[in-house]
Order: sequence, then C-alpha cells, then structure tokens
Amino acid sequence: MNDDDVDDRYGAFTLDELSDYLDSGQDPVRDDIERDPDAARALGRLRALREASSDLLAADVRAARGADEAWISGVLATIRTTAHAGRDIPVPDDDPDSTLVVTEGALRGLVRALGDTVPGVLVRRTRFTGDVGTAGAPIDVEVTIAVTADAPLRARADTLRTMVAAALADHAPFPVRSLTVRVADVLTPRRPS
Repeated sequence: MNDDDVDDRYGAFTLDELSDYLDSGQDPVRDDIERDPDAARALGRLRALREASSDLLAADVRAARGADEAWISGVLATIRTTAHAGRDIPVPDDDPDSTLVVTEGALRGLVRALGDTVPGVLVRRTRFTGDVGTAGAPIDVEVTIAVTADAPLRARADTLRTMVAAALADHAPFPVRSLTVRVADVLTPRRPS
C-alpha cells in the first residue's frame, strides 16, 4: 500500500473537505469541523503549511524568471501532494506506556528541505512504500524530482540521494530497504523577451 491508496481522514473529514473549508476562508463557519479536535489540528497544520508553501512558491517563481505555466502548475501540484500529514509511522520505544510516531508529512518535509539546498532541484514527490505501520519494518523510499537543465542531472540526483540517505538514517524510525531518486522533469525556464 502506498500513500495514493490511503483515504486519510482527520476526525470525520477528508483532507479535501478540510482544504475546501480553508479555501472558503472558513466562511460560513462549520461547527461540525470546528468542534472536531482532529479536524481542528489538521486545519492548523494546513494553514501553517500553506503560509510556508506560499513563501516557497514565491521564491521558486522568482528563481524561475518567467517559467512557463506548466512549471508553476507542477510546483502547485507538489505542494498539494505534500500538504497532508499522511500516515503515522511508529517510533520504536522500550516504554510500553508510550506511543511515539512521526508522520509521513514530516519526513516528506525533511526531504523537500534537503532538495531546496541543492541548486536547481525541486522535490516533486516522496513516497514511502512498505509496512509503515509496523515499527522497524524496512521501507522503500522513492523521491521524484525536477531539475533545471543548467548542470548535470545525474550529479544533482546523486547528491540529493546521499543527503536523503543520511537524513533518513538519522531521523526515520525505520530502516530504508531501497532509496531511489528519479528525475521526472527537466525545467527550462523561458528567457525574458
């Protein structure tokens, strides 16, 4: 099972319902959402992510200097894909009375932040496949990126792969069985006329 197969719910609501409510400016107020503690937490996370994503998008657009509409649509699709917390991944703990988890969204954010440090790389998607619900189960990781055409593609993909492997070894609560960084798109921003 992968994150495309999971119908994530936050309380009684899907991510799409919460996103639509946030898009409406929470007007009219929906008491059924506002009173649901899981939905309220998810709304707070979505709001914070949108603010951060807005800043990131503005920086990406400035960096692209006239990039075409398809590129901007790709950035927006990437933000939407990573805008939810995803599944909880248990963190192994010797204390039977504690339950520690890290969300897929947190790990995706880590990978995205690493991608932002590699010039000309945009992380489009990060997928975790395997039994993420079982503590310590090995997981396959696939990172899909877009890169600018101004430098060797493979070198940047390899650089990101090395960085992600090290970060997941330090921060992920699972062993990585395989890690693939796949270049899905080459970005060629149009030159200003």
